[in-house]
Amino acid sequence: MTDLLTLTAELVDIPSVSLSEAAIADRLEADLRRAPWLAVERVDDNVVARTTLGRAQRIVLAGHTDTVPVNANANARLDGDTLWGLGASDMKSGVAVFLELARTVAEPAVDVTYVFYAAEEVAAVHNGLRVLFEQRPDLLAGDVALLGEPTSAGIEAGCQGTMRLEVILGGARAHTARPWMGRNAIHRLGAVLERVAGYDGRRPVLAGCEYREALQAVGVDGGVAGNVVPDRARLTLNHRFAPDRTAEAAEAHVRDVLAPALEPGDRVEVVDVATASPPAVDHPLLAALVARNDLPVAAKLGWTDVARFADHGIPAANFGPGDATLAHTAEERVERAGLERCFGALDDLLRRGA
Repeated sequence: MTDLLTLTAELVDIPSVSLSEAAIADRLEADLRRAPWLAVERVDDNVVARTTLGRAQRIVLAGHTDTVPVNANANARLDGDTLWGLGASDMKSGVAVFLELARTVAEPAVDVTYVFYAAEEVAAVHNGLRVLFEQRPDLLAGDVALLGEPTSAGIEAGCQGTMRLEVILGGARAHTARPWMGRNAIHRLGAVLERVAGYDGRRPVLAGCEYREALQAVGVDGGVAGNVVPDRARLTLNHRFAPDRTAEAAEAHVRDVLAPALEPGDRVEVVDVATASPPAVDHPLLAALVARNDLPVAAKLGWTDVARFADHGIPAANFGPGDATLAHTAEERVERAGLERCFGALDDLLRRGA
């Protein structure tokens, strides 16, 4: 078996900032085509390799190949059992684990689909999984999916949904020397912000995983000129909602929270939303992965592409080496132990099934 830390270092040394993944896709495609038991297809810079053994169940292992921009950490640096470098945690270590499984597990007990996709770190319109689900959904079919997001070699179940909303408040313009002639829309933000600051999010427990809803102000703008009472103010909110809410229910909930501070003519508009994914740890394949390896299980509070699989009826969870808190930082790194733990658990699952 290839040394996983060395393999990850090789992938880190292939630049693949979002929308520039051709070189790493070339490398992965070439490696995968050397395995005669895999059927390999490439759609743009997304590479999919599948076994076709006619097994009763199919597992999808998916990892994104892009990174955020360089942060003085472009090149891999090995220090004992630690690898430093851009993407080491998020998520070239997960990609390395999946690639080595694809190259070494020739006759799994379940059929396996390995998906290496581009553009996860940028706007959803570019996301490689979105492209594949739109153009070639047949390549992503499966009974369960695992995303190689950094989870410190534990299971992070499902994911919360995320919603961005804009609250637009009205007023009336006037000269600042005579403010009583108008109404200050920026001042009106105070009542809305008080509702947001006092928000006490639910903490529902689903399948033993505690999710934590949140509502945060993330942007504000308004104003006309230095001597004009403003007649318009805009507040941008981000809402994280648990998997037991639909996007529609989450929107209705936020509107209810804000309603006491709003007046006729004010507007609340959803400008972006990504649905939540329920925990799938009760699926036999995921349950076997957890039980046989004594893996910790927690809720995924952020949003990940597991939601794309859930939207298509495929239960999914996050499982990968690396620490998510180090992702996108200059300190990004991964430890050998996490790589080997993830590889060993998935190797066991593929060879034994549920």
